Amino acid sequence: MFDIIFIQEPPWSTIHLIPSITSCEGEVLVGTSHYPNWLSFARTPSNQLFSLRVLAYINIHLLSLYFSLQKDIINHRDILFIFFFNNNVCSFIMNVYSDSSYLALKYLKDTEVNIHNILIMTGDFNIRNSL
Repeated sequence: MFDIIFIQEPPWSTIHLIPSITSCEGEVLVGTSHYPNWLSFARTPSNQLFSLRVLAYINIHLLSLYFSLQKDIINHRDILFIFFFNNNVCSFIMNVYSDSSYLALKYLKDTEVNIHNILIMTGDFNIRNSL
């Protein structure tokens, strides 16, 4: 059984139409899959032209670890940086998607952050040549 699932390029599409005061047909609700026994962590795209790039699902039986998205340390649309507490120790997990221009990897390379306790860093790095 898995407790944490990282997904790169998750489905981001129309879920259904919702009532609207401006349209008789309704407005499009766009999003990704949600499951009752899982918390989802994602950076919401800034507008509907952009797709979600990284997503994390965390099983609800881990709720006592107090997971939270940490955007004040690493703030990039293609990086999920999540912290949690275990026995009063703060640890981190990270999900990275790097596009063909390596924007997320360049951001990590150029950002001077001294982070201890990164337990997992994974992703779709799309590396075909050196930076």
